[in-house]
Amino acid sequence: MTDSPVFSTYEAKSRFSEVIRMVREGRTVTVTYHGAPVAEIRPLEPATGLGARIEWMRGRGLLSVPAEVESPPRPVASRPGALARFLAERHG
Repeated sequence: MTDSPVFSTYEAKSRFSEVIRMVREGRTVTVTYHGAPVAEIRPLEPATGLGARIEWMRGRGLLSVPAEVESPPRPVASRPGALARFLAERHG
């Protein structure tokens, strides 16, 4: 077995809050049945990346996404080449 704390199924049930505290602290807990290991309770790997962050925010109500976009955005410049003219005027 490993160096992780070991609890029988009965102990794990009776001391569930303590087991969860240990897991939240980053420890892995082994659960046994009749002396044989049957389960391991361990911390989850944190999700990373933009998608995971968006889901985290959405799950806590910090982000809402509209069901449907009414219409695509219109171009800001009314005539083609506006950026080129702006840059030419700016840089002389």
